[in-house]
Amino acid sequence: MRKRQKFVFTSVLLTLGFYFIQLASLELRYALVFLFISATWILSAWSLREGLVGIEWFTVLMPSTVFSGAMALFYVLLPQFWLAKIAVVILFLIGTYALLLCGNIFSVAAIRTIALLRAAQTVGFITTLVTGFMLYNTVFSFHLGFWFSAPLVFLITFLLILPALWTIEVGEKWDKNLLILSLFVSLWTMMFSVAISFWPVSLVMTSLFLTTVLYSLLGITQHHISQRLNPRMIWEYLIVSGIVTVITLFVSI
Repeated sequence: MRKRQKFVFTSVLLTLGFYFIQLASLELRYALVFLFISATWILSAWSLREGLVGIEWFTVLMPSTVFSGAMALFYVLLPQFWLAKIAVVILFLIGTYALLLCGNIFSVAAIRTIALLRAAQTVGFITTLVTGFMLYNTVFSFHLGFWFSAPLVFLITFLLILPALWTIEVGEKWDKNLLILSLFVSLWTMMFSVAISFWPVSLVMTSLFLTTVLYSLLGITQHHISQRLNPRMIWEYLIVSGIVTVITLFVSI
């Protein structure tokens, strides 16, 4: 089976599993989500195994795995409206296939120059933000205290940030600086999650605020790694973050 055929097969099979998980009872659904996450990693590894070496077993496979878990958990929170559910299933199919294609591009780019790398980085950036929004939304939907939600936000952010930063300078070995930057961004996002836990804002605004923090920190850090960071870019990210913060404060009044 050719690699592109594997991507299609994996995407369709995971989409069917994603759909049927939602037909199970609520008591079984969360247990099935964890099995689904494991199945996503296995099928993604099978589809991409020819080009995976070293750190790529984590950085290439993690985005699709976390995306699947985020979609499966977020699906539970959706209103019982068939059109919304169909739209999410279609989004899952497209997202899974796109992430497999991007993973293939990144694994190839680790050993030779490839023209599609910039496009894959853009897709990866967008899916990182979408995945972050869904996972932050899921965490805060349980209304846990900040002593529980903050560590979860840290873990989620780290699993999203490390692969996203790795895509800027793809390589086969672990980079200590990359790990430090990922921990730094995750720590700052966690601290913002603690702060917003004390604000009387809606679940959507909380998720949007943290996603904006992720957007700004990830964007600035990626430009720093690529040595293209300048004051204008920093101000652009800060302005976006400031606007969302003001909106969040306004709706909490």
